[in-house]
Amino acid sequence: MNKKLYIITAAIVVVGAISFYGGMKYGQSTTSKNNSGMPNFQNLTSDQRQQMLGGTNGTRRSATNAGSQFINGEIISKDDKSIIVKLRDGGSKIIFLSNTTSIGKTTDGVVGDLEVGEDVSVNGTANSDGSVVAQNIQIRPTVTDIKQ
Repeated sequence: MNKKLYIITAAIVVVGAISFYGGMKYGQSTTSKNNSGMPNFQNLTSDQRQQMLGGTNGTRRSATNAGSQFINGEIISKDDKSIIVKLRDGGSKIIFLSNTTSIGKTTDGVVGDLEVGEDVSVNGTANSDGSVVAQNIQIRPTVTDIKQ
């Protein structure tokens, strides 16, 4: 009886190890298939990126981080700790600034560069109340800025 118990235990361990290995290989194969066909986002226009990533109202949840959000729109209000961004669908989002929020533009920016009327792209963590804590804010040039 004791010999049968050892054989059954050994069989269970072997089947478990083979199953684990198979699952790991399957996971690796599906991951490479999902990433292999993705285009280089640097070569896409903003409209092409928006279409590929979904979301037409100025917000998009990241597939890699469910708490992350990308917000695009115009700053309609600001103070030292937050900005309010008007979304393309007419809604708005409160964006909280933190000590670690980076603000970019053609060169590095600062909180003082965030002005009402500026177009921005925001990446941050969504709060339960719908506001967002910004991790990165990118000031986008308007069409008239590009022509000058």
